[in-house]
Amino acid sequence: METCKILVIGASGYIGGSVLTTLRGSSHPLIRHCEFTALVRHETHANALRRKGVNVVMFTGLDDLNVVKEAAASHDIVINAANTFHTPVAKCIIDGLGERKMATKKQTHLIQTSGTGSLADRPVSKRYIETKVFSDKDNIYEYEKYRESIEPFPQRTTDVAVMEHGDHTGVKTYIVMSPTIYGLGSGMINQKSMQIEALVRAARQDKYVSVVGSGESEWNHVHIEDLGLLYELLIGGILEGLDLPSNTRGVYFSETGYESWRAISEHIAKTGNELGLLSTHKICEITLEEGVEKLIPTLGPDVIELGWGSRSRTRAELSREIGWKPVKGYSDFLNSFTSLWEEIMKE
Repeated sequence: METCKILVIGASGYIGGSVLTTLRGSSHPLIRHCEFTALVRHETHANALRRKGVNVVMFTGLDDLNVVKEAAASHDIVINAANTFHTPVAKCIIDGLGERKMATKKQTHLIQTSGTGSLADRPVSKRYIETKVFSDKDNIYEYEKYRESIEPFPQRTTDVAVMEHGDHTGVKTYIVMSPTIYGLGSGMINQKSMQIEALVRAARQDKYVSVVGSGESEWNHVHIEDLGLLYELLIGGILEGLDLPSNTRGVYFSETGYESWRAISEHIAKTGNELGLLSTHKICEITLEEGVEKLIPTLGPDVIELGWGSRSRTRAELSREIGWKPVKGYSDFLNSFTSLWEEIMKE
């Protein structure tokens, strides 16, 4: 049997590293037969991956499009778990996979990482209000096209480009569109997520917990291990030759529950107080501009609103229909705040 070659972009990150660990530890016989390669910028990260039996291709970053395209063109499946806002690199990957398909006469595949911020509204600025709970069996492509016509957003722009460019080149694409991801990852370099981590880091600095706006809006959540199982399921289905929904119908959600942003901040405050790290349960409402300053200064207020103050509700019906069986529950979500606080305080 010919070995399937899988390229992982973002293997040093939270999602990519955890997905790679899941796949390399998979009991699926076809996945165990695969050869894994990672695109890496730093030699220290490359050495860590090589020690685990992962092939490495060095590049200077996502703007190194020639190297990205060449790497994609020598692989059957690419998992892009890097910057979800980078449209050129996503299209470049598809171009490379298109060349691979032409050369080998075999179907090639891209699993693109995205987030449900692409569907989120703007309740703080009041610029767009969305009350729908989306299913991944809905026509998400058409909805994203509609939202793009109102207000372009880089991650959503990339989603649409991936679906359309995949159709154009004959490359099958699958977008894993995740909500807030929690839990410590299993990758070799970065084990912490972004959204909740940013709130905890701000609380460590301020000695109180912030919430953007009123915090009444709700997001779904998923444990990083359950998310890894969805990637494993998709890879397994591809290798088995299953006709999985792809391209404009290939958006997959990954939720196991939901919580308001205020409730998340309350969990952070309660846990921080119980651990003796915070002296108060106080929750302070902050503006979008303050959110930029406190959470991630490299992001502007538009992204802060979508990532920490918006509403984004989804149902992973298609993912469950193809066999996704998450194992983490609400108690795991609550317990994750303790482990995250403890990990951040070790730094």
